[in-house]
Amino acid sequence: MKRSFILLFGSVLTWFFLQVSSNAYSNDPEKFIGEIVAEAKLILNSDVTKDEKAKKLSEIALKTVDIKGIGYYTLGSKRKEISEEELRKYEQLFEKYFLKSFTSRLTDYSDPKIAVLSSEKVSEKYTIVKTMLLKTSKKPEVKIDWRVYTKNPEKPLIRDLIVEGLKLARTQKEEFASILDSNDNDINALFSKLEEFINQ
Repeated sequence: MKRSFILLFGSVLTWFFLQVSSNAYSNDPEKFIGEIVAEAKLILNSDVTKDEKAKKLSEIALKTVDIKGIGYYTLGSKRKEISEEELRKYEQLFEKYFLKSFTSRLTDYSDPKIAVLSSEKVSEKYTIVKTMLLKTSKKPEVKIDWRVYTKNPEKPLIRDLIVEGLKLARTQKEEFASILDSNDNDINALFSKLEEFINQ
């Protein structure tokens, strides 16, 4: 099963997540991302074990990423065809899949240098925050746009990443659709693929 979307999405998120604290994030989308960027090094450069880092990152992801929303989008029209029981199972599997995917790449990145450039409110529900992963001697400059969901203006959530113009949620949706198409549209085939990765 391809893991390109979730691994890349998770890897990018890993650059930005920080240790759990009592301080709430700003409800301004640009500041929301900026605060995460500013404190990311605290966890990435800390001396705790990889497992401890992964646990803290997972806790933060559950608070700042709309994992359920991403999961629903990537399931596409199949969501309306399955039972409530199957949907609940999908939600649980997708959350585990998502969290394991990005934490498994935790050690690939350290000391990220990110510039928050600007933000654009595209609707009442969404703001695009533009950032740049700065060039190093080993890696090129990467443009990363964050799609921040603001249906609840007091609690922004990350809903998608657009990396150099590539919408990662759409990529994942296409991957899941391909799995279903190759298996007579059987949701259990998708469940099996998710479980296979989770249990590795």
